[in-house]
Amino acid sequence: MSCLLVIGSQWGDEGKGKIVDYLSSKADLVARFQGGANAGHTVVVNGTQFILHQIPAGIIFPRPECVIGNGVVIDPIGFVQEQESLNSQGIKTQGRIKLSGKAHLLLPYHKALDREREAAKGKSKIGTTGRGIGPAYEDKIGRSGVRVMDFNQPDTLRLKVIENTELKNKILRAMGSSVSLNGEEIAAEILTYRDLFLELETDVSLYLDQKLAEGKKLLLEGAQGLMLDVDHGTYPYVTSSNTSIGGALAGLGIGPRMINSVLGVVKAYTTRVGNGPLPTELLGPEGERLRELGAEYGATTGRPRRCGWFDAVVTRYSKRINGLTDLAITKLDVLDSLDELKICNAYRWRGNTFTDFPCNPSILEECEPVYETLPGWKSETSDLKDFDSLPKAAQNYLDRISEIMQCAIKLVSVGVQRDQIINCGIEEF
Repeated sequence: MSCLLVIGSQWGDEGKGKIVDYLSSKADLVARFQGGANAGHTVVVNGTQFILHQIPAGIIFPRPECVIGNGVVIDPIGFVQEQESLNSQGIKTQGRIKLSGKAHLLLPYHKALDREREAAKGKSKIGTTGRGIGPAYEDKIGRSGVRVMDFNQPDTLRLKVIENTELKNKILRAMGSSVSLNGEEIAAEILTYRDLFLELETDVSLYLDQKLAEGKKLLLEGAQGLMLDVDHGTYPYVTSSNTSIGGALAGLGIGPRMINSVLGVVKAYTTRVGNGPLPTELLGPEGERLRELGAEYGATTGRPRRCGWFDAVVTRYSKRINGLTDLAITKLDVLDSLDELKICNAYRWRGNTFTDFPCNPSILEECEPVYETLPGWKSETSDLKDFDSLPKAAQNYLDRISEIMQCAIKLVSVGVQRDQIINCGIEEF
């Protein structure tokens, strides 16, 4: 049995797609376990950029099968468009994707409700992508969702969609929205994809169990990062699913003993999209410079990301929640031109010092970072292929992160291209 979980350990956008792509050359299967089309994984191969929203990043390599678990909410229209886009770019998807019959469908009324609700909040808005993710998960938890397996009973699916649309229209009217949706039209459009989705439908839990028993190598892929986890993140500025290791287990139907190792992906600094606390955020010219150096704009929405120094309080928290065994550091090259760097190793709040992450949002909002400063290396790293070739100051920076985290760094990314990764000793999984 060989199973590696790759998990975001900040606020998402850590470069998980590139890490999953790199590891996919060794995998037989790559499985996505949560989230929806609000996430974007960007992979650059020989100058060609692939942006993935619902299909696992492992699809770029020809070898692995790609599995989508029950924890993912699927936008049927967007899924088909993404598949067609990959095919047009020379990536074969036919026969390589399996989709849990238990996965819920994200439908147009979810998107409408998401957008209208967010707009109605004004200054109190959370900062969602407007892709309908939250309302889709609400229907799932409220036991009124439409699942992939419902394509087997088209009449039942049609009635569910119509009933749900009528209810959403009532909610929209109560909010003062002028948006009105037609359930018959939505159902008719979704049912045009019936044959495609029935072809993909799989008992994912059983399938993965069988493949692991055969000795196949399984790579697990999440979306977003721990700090956007609905339970463990900076609530309410979070996504609507569990982005942590628990989401991997529930979102694929596998047991905890199936996972052999957990690779936490972190940037060499910190970013987040949307609203909510970010203790190490750099405002003004420093933050702007880091954003431009790192091209920090969302792959899904294009929104500018907020940028700050590396936050070890956050990443230690991720280690504890997720049981991280190793680290992958991305975007080290973004720091190449900086004179000095800072690492936040504690927070200060009203005379108190915290080295563990405070879960109370009212406290977190008032926390000030406690920094230690390290010298920059002032030289390019993007062409380097091994750890020993890195400038000594860059090695020291990475060593300090590893020391603080008490976790070995196994991969270091120094550019956007697939081959711009320094392997520091990650074992075959």
